[in-house]
Amino acid sequence: MRTYLLGVSAAALILAACQPAEEAADVAGDETVDVAEDVVETAAETAETVTETAEAPICEGFGPQTPRDITSAAGTNPVEFALAPDPSEMNLCNIHTHTNAEHKGPDFSVFVNDSDYGGYACNDTENLTEAELVDPFNGEGAFGRVAPGDTIEVHWVFSSCDITPGEGLGSCLSDTCENPLLRVEAQTFLVVNDPDALDFTQFDYAGSANEAGLHQPAMLPTGTGDPVLFRGSTTGPSYTQATCSPLQVTWNVRPQCARVDISSLHRWAEEGNVFNETESHGVRQLVTDPRLLSPIE
Repeated sequence: MRTYLLGVSAAALILAACQPAEEAADVAGDETVDVAEDVVETAAETAETVTETAEAPICEGFGPQTPRDITSAAGTNPVEFALAPDPSEMNLCNIHTHTNAEHKGPDFSVFVNDSDYGGYACNDTENLTEAELVDPFNGEGAFGRVAPGDTIEVHWVFSSCDITPGEGLGSCLSDTCENPLLRVEAQTFLVVNDPDALDFTQFDYAGSANEAGLHQPAMLPTGTGDPVLFRGSTTGPSYTQATCSPLQVTWNVRPQCARVDISSLHRWAEEGNVFNETESHGVRQLVTDPRLLSPIE
């Protein structure tokens, strides 16, 4: 789940204080001193510190983080917040994808690497046929950073705010609703060249509000196991176990992969989705320290 809160609310100010230290290192001379002083002051004001452990730095003062291994219920993070309601009672605000899976699950447990486009692959990847691996677009399709044989994790983001779907997580907020309840419905897909596989456009925004006045996807994935519900945060490669996300998100992650047709992903981008999504995004590496994880009930 990417974070694009660009001056929309007070939450954006919190995000600014959580930028990785290497960004400040690019500033030279007196500007470097100014940036360093600002960072120190911000840290003192928010009491958000990084504690050195025997293994790696761990951020403190934050709620539970995401992604996680959904096969493990363990977690000792003490921060609790109200779980968001069912997605049918909220507004869809964004849909986006990550390459590979950010979470680790029983059906997507093959570790790829620890790069920004690493994460986990579907277990069935090695069993794909030559025909399923053919790229009919030769890498030139409308939706970037994805090809047959890839794994993607798709996030349907829902907000308690009275908003319409749009680009980035800024679409989940408004001037009058700066701290909404957020919920992400997640499904991992194995991308294949097969018109008989799932059509991604069937899971797109329905196009208008329903009779209850809520914006919804045409449908959410079913038949991929009982989703795992837990408290977490936003994700994306800018966050690590040392640089945590401050936002509170209810997650509902399906444990099994499904196959999706590569052509439908390119069609989703080519036809112009309301989220302006034209490529699959990077991943946040798995959060494993129990102090950063909520216990799964």
